[in-house]
Amino acid sequence: MQQDSLAQKLGLAIRAARSAKGWSQERFADSISMHRAYYSSIERGEKNITVATLARLASGLGVKPHELLREAQL
Repeated sequence: MQQDSLAQKLGLAIRAARSAKGWSQERFADSISMHRAYYSSIERGEKNITVATLARLASGLGVKPHELLREAQL
């Protein structure tokens, strides 16, 4: 599996979790003290994020990191 497709699958899972809560990208990024443009690039699968960033995103979404990975089928 290509690295790009991993980031894209994870980005889609993160987007789905955020959207399910009815939050805009800007609102969510602000809530976790992340620049909206950087967060947007994560959702688009353009960034290979660290485990620390995954944990930060998961915490902001109220889920565990493994739940996002499972949703992304990784």
